[in-house]
Amino acid sequence: MKCFSSPRTSYLAAAISALVLGGCGDSGNGRDVATATEEANGHLENVVLQTAETKIFFDDFSYQSLEEMSKNQWKARTETGHPGVSGARWSGDGISFLTDAENPGNTLLRMTSSTDGSGENTNHTQFCHQRKYLAGTYAARVFFRDEPTSGPDGDQIIETFYTISPLKADMDPDYSEMDFEYLANGGWGEPDNALFATSWETFKLDPFVKDNEHSTKPGSFAGWHTLVLQAGDNKLRYFVDGVPFAEHSERVFPEEPMSINFNLWFTQEGLIDSSELRSYQQEVDWVYHIADQVLSPEQVEEEVRRLRSGQVAFTDTVPDWNPKLESPCGL
Repeated sequence: MKCFSSPRTSYLAAAISALVLGGCGDSGNGRDVATATEEANGHLENVVLQTAETKIFFDDFSYQSLEEMSKNQWKARTETGHPGVSGARWSGDGISFLTDAENPGNTLLRMTSSTDGSGENTNHTQFCHQRKYLAGTYAARVFFRDEPTSGPDGDQIIETFYTISPLKADMDPDYSEMDFEYLANGGWGEPDNALFATSWETFKLDPFVKDNEHSTKPGSFAGWHTLVLQAGDNKLRYFVDGVPFAEHSERVFPEEPMSINFNLWFTQEGLIDSSELRSYQQEVDWVYHIADQVLSPEQVEEEVRRLRSGQVAFTDTVPDWNPKLESPCGL
Protein backbone atom coordinates (compact mmCIF):
# COMPACT_ATOMS: atom_id res chain seq x y z
CA MET A 1 0.00 0.00 0.00
CA LYS A 2 1.20 3.53 -0.82
CA CYS A 3 0.89 6.58 1.43
CA PHE A 4 -0.03 9.97 -0.08
CA SER A 5 -0.12 13.37 1.58
CA SER A 6 -0.54 16.99 0.61
CA PRO A 7 2.33 19.43 1.22
CA ARG A 8 0.46 20.85 4.22
CA THR A 9 0.20 17.45 5.89
CA SER A 10 3.49 15.89 4.80
CA TYR A 11 5.23 16.81 8.06
CA LEU A 12 2.42 15.28 10.10
CA ALA A 13 2.47 12.12 7.98
CA ALA A 14 6.20 11.78 8.40
CA ALA A 15 5.87 12.22 12.15
CA ILE A 16 3.18 9.55 12.33
CA SER A 17 5.28 7.17 10.26
CA ALA A 18 8.17 7.67 12.62
CA LEU A 19 6.03 7.15 15.68
CA VAL A 20 4.08 4.17 14.38
CA LEU A 21 6.67 1.59 13.39
CA GLY A 22 5.86 -0.67 10.49
CA GLY A 23 4.64 1.80 7.86
CA CYS A 24 1.27 3.16 6.86
CA GLY A 25 -1.20 2.38 9.64
CA ASP A 26 0.67 -0.66 10.89
CA SER A 27 0.89 -0.42 14.64
CA GLY A 28 3.20 -3.34 15.17
CA ASN A 29 4.73 -1.71 18.23
CA GLY A 30 1.38 -1.58 19.99
CA ARG A 31 0.74 2.15 19.40
CA ASP A 32 -2.26 3.00 17.24
CA VAL A 33 -2.56 5.69 14.60
CA ALA A 34 -4.77 7.88 16.78
CA THR A 35 -2.12 8.00 19.49
CA ALA A 36 0.59 8.75 16.96
CA THR A 37 -1.52 11.47 15.34
CA GLU A 38 -2.07 13.15 18.70
CA GLU A 39 1.65 13.11 19.48
CA ALA A 40 2.58 14.35 16.00
CA ASN A 41 0.05 17.20 16.23
CA GLY A 42 1.65 18.27 19.49
CA HIS A 43 5.04 18.27 17.77
CA LEU A 44 3.61 20.18 14.81
CA GLU A 45 2.71 23.12 17.06
CA ASN A 46 6.40 23.96 17.22
CA VAL A 47 6.88 24.00 13.44
CA VAL A 48 7.29 27.43 11.84
CA LEU A 49 5.55 27.63 8.47
CA GLN A 50 8.09 28.68 5.87
CA THR A 51 7.06 31.06 3.07
CA ALA A 52 8.95 33.01 0.44
CA GLU A 53 8.72 36.03 2.76
CA THR A 54 10.25 34.30 5.80
CA LYS A 55 13.44 36.16 6.77
CA ILE A 56 15.92 33.96 8.63
CA PHE A 57 19.54 34.26 9.67
CA PHE A 58 21.30 31.14 10.96
CA ASP A 59 24.95 30.22 11.44
CA ASP A 60 26.23 26.91 12.75
CA PHE A 61 29.82 28.28 12.88
CA SER A 62 31.13 25.35 10.85
CA TYR A 63 34.27 27.22 9.83
CA GLN A 64 37.98 26.51 9.83
CA SER A 65 39.20 30.11 9.88
CA LEU A 66 38.14 33.69 10.53
CA GLU A 67 38.80 34.44 6.85
CA GLU A 68 36.24 31.82 5.86
CA MET A 69 33.77 33.20 8.39
CA SER A 70 34.19 36.77 7.09
CA LYS A 71 32.86 35.67 3.69
CA ASN A 72 29.46 35.38 5.40
CA GLN A 73 29.61 39.04 6.47
CA TRP A 74 30.98 38.48 9.98
CA LYS A 75 33.49 41.07 11.18
CA ALA A 76 35.99 40.88 14.03
CA ARG A 77 36.34 44.10 15.97
CA THR A 78 39.63 45.97 15.69
CA GLU A 79 38.54 49.42 16.92
CA THR A 80 39.83 50.39 20.37
CA GLY A 81 37.65 52.06 22.98
CA HIS A 82 34.55 51.38 25.06
CA PRO A 83 33.84 49.03 26.75
CA GLY A 84 36.55 47.40 28.82
CA VAL A 85 40.09 48.14 29.91
CA SER A 86 41.52 51.45 28.76
CA GLY A 87 44.16 50.92 26.07
CA ALA A 88 43.14 47.30 25.45
CA ARG A 89 43.52 45.72 22.04
CA TRP A 90 40.57 44.31 20.11
CA SER A 91 41.28 41.82 17.34
CA GLY A 92 40.25 38.60 15.66
CA ASP A 93 43.23 36.79 17.20
CA GLY A 94 40.99 35.52 19.98
CA ILE A 95 38.59 33.77 17.57
CA SER A 96 39.22 30.09 16.86
CA PHE A 97 37.28 26.96 15.88
CA LEU A 98 37.33 23.55 17.49
CA THR A 99 35.63 20.19 17.35
CA ASP A 100 32.80 19.76 19.84
CA ALA A 101 34.05 17.17 22.34
CA GLU A 102 30.46 16.07 23.06
CA ASN A 103 29.52 15.85 19.38
CA PRO A 104 32.55 15.19 17.13
CA GLY A 105 30.60 16.06 14.00
CA ASN A 106 29.96 19.58 15.30
CA THR A 107 32.22 22.64 15.22
CA LEU A 108 32.26 25.38 17.88
CA LEU A 109 33.49 28.95 17.78
CA ARG A 110 35.71 29.94 20.70
CA MET A 111 36.53 33.43 21.96
CA THR A 112 39.64 33.88 24.10
CA SER A 113 40.47 37.11 25.93
CA SER A 114 43.44 37.73 28.21
CA THR A 115 45.01 40.30 30.50
CA ASP A 116 47.94 40.83 32.85
CA GLY A 117 46.23 43.84 34.42
CA SER A 118 47.73 46.42 32.06
CA GLY A 119 45.99 48.05 29.13
CA GLU A 120 48.76 47.27 26.66
CA ASN A 121 48.63 43.56 27.49
CA THR A 122 44.86 43.19 27.57
CA ASN A 123 43.23 41.52 24.57
CA HIS A 124 39.46 41.70 24.14
CA THR A 125 37.45 39.73 21.57
CA GLN A 126 34.29 40.70 19.69
CA PHE A 127 32.65 39.79 16.41
CA CYS A 128 29.50 41.13 14.81
CA HIS A 129 27.16 40.56 11.89
CA GLN A 130 25.55 43.14 9.64
CA ARG A 131 23.50 46.01 11.00
CA LYS A 132 20.06 45.08 9.67
CA TYR A 133 18.19 43.40 12.53
CA LEU A 134 15.26 44.86 14.45
CA ALA A 135 12.01 43.16 15.51
CA GLY A 136 11.78 39.39 15.69
CA THR A 137 13.33 36.55 17.65
CA TYR A 138 17.03 36.16 18.47
CA ALA A 139 18.71 33.07 19.90
CA ALA A 140 22.11 31.53 20.49
CA ARG A 141 23.60 28.52 22.23
CA VAL A 142 26.60 29.57 24.29
CA PHE A 143 29.02 28.11 26.82
CA PHE A 144 29.88 30.30 29.84
CA ARG A 145 32.77 29.76 32.23
CA ASP A 146 33.21 30.77 35.87
CA GLU A 147 36.99 30.43 35.91
CA PRO A 148 39.92 31.36 33.68
CA THR A 149 41.40 28.65 31.48
CA SER A 150 44.84 29.77 32.69
CA GLY A 151 46.20 32.13 35.33
CA PRO A 152 44.69 33.45 38.58
CA ASP A 153 40.94 33.85 39.00
CA GLY A 154 38.97 36.91 40.06
CA ASP A 155 38.83 39.44 37.20
CA GLN A 156 35.42 40.83 36.33
CA ILE A 157 34.90 39.22 32.91
CA ILE A 158 31.81 39.85 30.75
CA GLU A 159 30.58 36.96 28.54
CA THR A 160 27.87 38.02 26.11
CA PHE A 161 25.32 37.67 23.33
CA TYR A 162 23.66 40.94 22.28
CA THR A 163 22.43 43.34 19.59
CA ILE A 164 23.44 46.98 19.25
CA SER A 165 23.25 50.12 17.11
CA PRO A 166 25.87 52.91 17.14
CA LEU A 167 25.49 55.71 19.68
CA LYS A 168 25.31 58.79 17.44
CA ALA A 169 25.47 61.29 20.31
CA ASP A 170 25.20 61.45 24.09
CA MET A 171 21.72 60.30 25.17
CA ASP A 172 20.79 59.52 21.55
CA PRO A 173 17.01 58.88 21.71
CA ASP A 174 17.16 56.38 18.83
CA TYR A 175 19.91 54.23 20.35
CA SER A 176 19.06 50.51 20.54
CA GLU A 177 20.71 47.66 22.46
CA MET A 178 19.55 44.34 23.94
CA ASP A 179 21.98 42.27 26.04
CA PHE A 180 22.57 38.92 27.65
CA GLU A 181 25.68 39.43 29.82
CA TYR A 182 27.19 36.92 32.23
CA LEU A 183 29.53 38.22 34.92
CA ALA A 184 31.49 35.21 36.14
CA ASN A 185 33.19 37.11 38.96
CA GLY A 186 30.57 39.68 39.80
CA GLY A 187 30.49 43.40 39.11
CA TRP A 188 27.92 46.13 38.48
CA GLY A 189 26.72 45.83 42.06
CA GLU A 190 26.75 42.02 42.17
CA PRO A 191 29.27 40.53 44.65
CA ASP A 192 29.52 37.21 42.80
CA ASN A 193 28.55 35.62 39.50
CA ALA A 194 25.28 36.76 37.94
CA LEU A 195 23.46 36.89 34.61
CA PHE A 196 22.12 40.23 33.38
CA ALA A 197 19.44 40.95 30.76
CA THR A 198 19.54 44.63 29.81
CA SER A 199 17.48 46.65 27.34
CA TRP A 200 18.76 50.14 26.60
CA GLU A 201 16.92 53.34 25.83
CA THR A 202 20.15 55.35 25.67
CA PHE A 203 23.25 56.42 27.62
CA LYS A 204 26.08 58.93 27.96
CA LEU A 205 29.61 57.61 28.17
CA ASP A 206 31.52 60.33 30.05
CA PRO A 207 30.40 60.93 32.71
CA PHE A 208 28.46 57.69 32.52
CA VAL A 209 24.68 58.14 32.57
CA LYS A 210 22.40 55.20 31.75
CA ASP A 211 18.76 54.86 30.79
CA ASN A 212 17.79 51.19 30.62
CA GLU A 213 15.76 48.37 32.10
CA HIS A 214 17.67 45.41 33.47
CA SER A 215 17.02 42.15 35.26
CA THR A 216 19.57 40.11 37.18
CA LYS A 217 19.77 36.59 38.53
CA PRO A 218 22.68 35.79 40.87
CA GLY A 219 24.41 32.43 40.77
CA SER A 220 26.50 30.35 38.45
CA PHE A 221 25.51 29.96 34.81
CA ALA A 222 28.62 27.99 33.87
CA GLY A 223 28.03 25.53 31.04
CA TRP A 224 25.86 25.40 27.94
CA HIS A 225 22.76 27.61 27.73
CA THR A 226 20.26 28.46 25.01
CA LEU A 227 19.46 32.17 25.14
CA VAL A 228 16.30 33.43 23.42
CA LEU A 229 15.14 37.05 23.06
CA GLN A 230 11.73 38.00 21.69
CA ALA A 231 11.38 41.54 20.34
CA GLY A 232 7.71 41.84 19.44
CA ASP A 233 4.38 43.32 20.53
CA ASN A 234 6.34 46.32 21.88
CA LYS A 235 7.86 44.12 24.59
CA LEU A 236 11.20 42.42 25.09
CA ARG A 237 11.18 38.95 26.63
CA TYR A 238 14.34 37.10 27.60
CA PHE A 239 14.52 33.32 28.14
CA VAL A 240 17.29 31.05 29.40
CA ASP A 241 16.98 27.35 28.54
CA GLY A 242 13.28 27.83 27.81
CA VAL A 243 12.54 29.49 31.17
CA PRO A 244 11.35 33.14 31.28
CA PHE A 245 14.14 35.34 32.62
CA ALA A 246 13.06 38.97 32.08
CA GLU A 247 10.42 41.15 30.43
CA HIS A 248 11.08 44.78 29.53
CA SER A 249 8.69 47.48 28.38
CA GLU A 250 7.88 49.38 25.20
CA ARG A 251 10.01 52.28 26.51
CA VAL A 252 13.21 50.36 25.71
CA PHE A 253 11.98 48.60 22.55
CA PRO A 254 14.62 48.99 19.79
CA GLU A 255 14.12 51.80 17.29
CA GLU A 256 17.24 51.49 15.12
CA PRO A 257 18.51 48.48 13.13
CA MET A 258 21.20 46.61 15.06
CA SER A 259 24.07 44.24 14.48
CA ILE A 260 24.24 40.82 16.14
CA ASN A 261 27.27 40.54 18.44
CA PHE A 262 29.26 38.38 20.82
CA ASN A 263 32.10 39.75 22.93
CA LEU A 264 34.35 38.81 25.84
CA TRP A 265 35.89 41.66 27.81
CA PHE A 266 37.22 42.78 31.20
CA THR A 267 35.95 45.71 33.25
CA GLN A 268 38.47 48.44 34.05
CA GLU A 269 37.46 48.59 37.70
CA GLY A 270 37.32 44.84 38.24
CA LEU A 271 40.88 43.67 37.48
CA ILE A 272 42.65 41.78 40.26
CA ASP A 273 46.00 42.96 41.62
CA SER A 274 48.24 40.61 39.65
CA SER A 275 50.68 40.96 36.72
CA GLU A 276 50.36 37.28 35.84
CA LEU A 277 48.69 36.64 32.47
CA ARG A 278 45.26 35.01 32.66
CA SER A 279 42.85 33.95 29.91
CA TYR A 280 39.10 33.44 29.75
CA GLN A 281 37.07 31.66 27.07
CA GLN A 282 33.49 31.51 25.82
CA GLU A 283 32.12 29.17 23.15
CA VAL A 284 29.26 29.66 20.66
CA ASP A 285 27.54 26.71 19.00
CA TRP A 286 24.99 28.50 16.79
CA VAL A 287 23.07 31.76 16.36
CA TYR A 288 19.56 32.22 14.94
CA HIS A 289 17.24 35.10 14.07
CA ILE A 290 13.84 35.28 12.40
CA ALA A 291 12.65 38.77 11.50
CA ASP A 292 9.22 40.10 12.45
CA GLN A 293 8.05 36.87 14.12
CA VAL A 294 7.88 35.94 17.80
CA LEU A 295 8.94 32.32 18.31
CA SER A 296 8.81 30.42 21.57
CA PRO A 297 12.04 28.85 22.83
CA GLU A 298 10.61 25.47 21.81
CA GLN A 299 9.97 26.71 18.27
CA VAL A 300 13.50 28.07 18.07
CA GLU A 301 14.94 24.72 19.09
CA GLU A 302 12.76 22.99 16.48
CA GLU A 303 13.88 25.43 13.80
CA VAL A 304 17.55 24.84 14.60
CA ARG A 305 16.99 21.09 14.49
CA ARG A 306 15.28 21.47 11.12
CA LEU A 307 18.14 23.50 9.68
CA ARG A 308 20.80 21.18 11.03
CA SER A 309 19.03 18.03 9.87
CA GLY A 310 18.91 19.62 6.42
CA GLN A 311 22.68 20.14 6.54
CA VAL A 312 22.26 23.94 6.51
CA ALA A 313 25.44 25.38 8.02
CA PHE A 314 24.60 28.99 7.12
CA THR A 315 21.66 30.85 5.65
CA ASP A 316 20.77 34.53 5.50
CA THR A 317 17.53 35.68 3.89
CA VAL A 318 17.23 38.84 6.00
CA PRO A 319 17.51 41.71 3.50
CA ASP A 320 19.97 44.55 3.96
CA TRP A 321 18.53 47.66 5.56
CA ASN A 322 17.55 50.26 2.98
CA PRO A 323 19.75 52.20 2.66
CA LYS A 324 22.49 49.68 3.54
CA LEU A 325 24.16 50.52 6.85
CA GLU A 326 27.76 50.28 8.00
CA SER A 327 28.34 47.46 10.48
CA PRO A 328 30.89 48.68 13.00
CA CYS A 329 31.79 46.37 15.88
CA GLY A 330 31.59 48.55 18.96
CA LEU A 331 30.50 52.13 19.38
